[in-house]
Amino acid sequence: MNELRKDELRTGEQNRQLQNNELRINAARLQSTIRDLALFGLNEATGGLDRTTFTPAELAAREWLKAALRRLNLAVRVDAAANIWAVRSGAGGIASGAAGDSEGAGSPGGSDAPDSAAGPDSCSLGAPGIAAEPGSPDGPVTPDRLDAPDRLDAPGNPRRSAASDRSAARLPAIAFGSHIDTVPNGGKYDGALGVLLALEVMTVLEENKAVTRHPLELVSFSAEEPNPFGLSTFGSRAVSGKLSHKDLEGVRNDQGGLLTDSLRLAGGDPEQFGTARRGPEELAAFLEVHIEQGRRLLDRRIPVGIVTAITGIYREEITVLGEANHAGTTLMGDRKDALMGASQIMLAFEAVCRNHPADEVVGTVGRIGNEPNAANIIPEKTRFHLEIRGERRTQIQEVLEGWGKLAESIADIRGLRLERRLILDQAPEPMDPLVIDLCAGQAEQLNCSSLKLGSMAGHDAAHMASLTRAGMLFVPSLGGKSHCPEEESRIEDIEKAGNVLLQSILALDQELNR
Repeated sequence: MNELRKDELRTGEQNRQLQNNELRINAARLQSTIRDLALFGLNEATGGLDRTTFTPAELAAREWLKAALRRLNLAVRVDAAANIWAVRSGAGGIASGAAGDSEGAGSPGGSDAPDSAAGPDSCSLGAPGIAAEPGSPDGPVTPDRLDAPDRLDAPGNPRRSAASDRSAARLPAIAFGSHIDTVPNGGKYDGALGVLLALEVMTVLEENKAVTRHPLELVSFSAEEPNPFGLSTFGSRAVSGKLSHKDLEGVRNDQGGLLTDSLRLAGGDPEQFGTARRGPEELAAFLEVHIEQGRRLLDRRIPVGIVTAITGIYREEITVLGEANHAGTTLMGDRKDALMGASQIMLAFEAVCRNHPADEVVGTVGRIGNEPNAANIIPEKTRFHLEIRGERRTQIQEVLEGWGKLAESIADIRGLRLERRLILDQAPEPMDPLVIDLCAGQAEQLNCSSLKLGSMAGHDAAHMASLTRAGMLFVPSLGGKSHCPEEESRIEDIEKAGNVLLQSILALDQELNR
């Protein structure tokens, strides 16, 4: 390639980067999609959302999302774990000064300049998008089209050869998204905001005909929230290889429905469940935006949080076994009351958590079942779910050991028997330093104040971090409220976080060469 041609390509790439730097999300459009998705599972009585995983409301929301993605000419697929993926092809090539391992060569094909861009105020409300037909006339590049003859990528753009397409295929994808399932009577932002911001990012890139070197993948993970099947962060655990077909066998909800049947209804495939797993070589990075679900950002009046690490979460199902008997004729000294024993064991758990020196250590008993659950029968069996969260694994272990000794002692004194079943043991997970610093840098360039902080809630990003560089952005939660109908975030803060997400994706695209 002669020097003149190299200079032309270098200049085209620099111009494209400058144009991409001016891209902004459309806050009014985003607000509209938030309202649209919130109609699925709306509880008219409470104003909350009942869109728990694999229910009719959640299945309908999935169809809405897939239709929206297809309108952007993205390649949409549902994997064996019923995760929804939407792919936007990349141009390939190596950026000047990019970090990481070098794979492929050459430069992106064409400048793909947007017709115009949003104004210079990076954090202003309602920065307009550009009305244009999304995508190229013949659709996105997909694996079955990599060997197609030279073609125009979009009206007026230079042709790209099959060799260039294969170069794009060698660059792994930058993925971003979250989940759309909710807790019972939940809010409209938890999880859904991350998916809808990812949808908005894809929309902005498509309508501006923006070119990226890496493929971009939007993902909506299945069953992130605790659910009747007892398997939370289901989709991201499948993708990261932490769940297998064996874990699905015989799993039922409270009504006796099989998880495998529900998974099929959502488009998953229990028999091919292992195919949902992604390899580290497939992904360059993962980003997730989420509401904070606390008050730290709100109290400091900071619009964007940059997550440094995600809390560890430990859950067990505890079954306390006693002896059913007549409530009137059995004297107090002769009773083996499972419910009373369980209550004492729960209070002992609370005391251990309260007495731990670290403020970030918290414990919850959030689900209880009692049998035979009749007014005139001494309870025979009480079952509850116990959860511990901590910034470090050692903190979680300290609570477990301290409480475990007390629980065994209480059961022994009362003549009861304990059964313990592990539900989740998710280690604390640090986010990637490069992604943290890059997001902080983009926030600064956009004149958005930000705060680095840990996440005390679990997220899909914790599992994705075992596969690839991972990062998270937080949006302030009004009143610190979440998992309730009152869950709310300001559109001004959402817009700022959305623009940091958009520009961080574009910066990662230039920074990473794998």
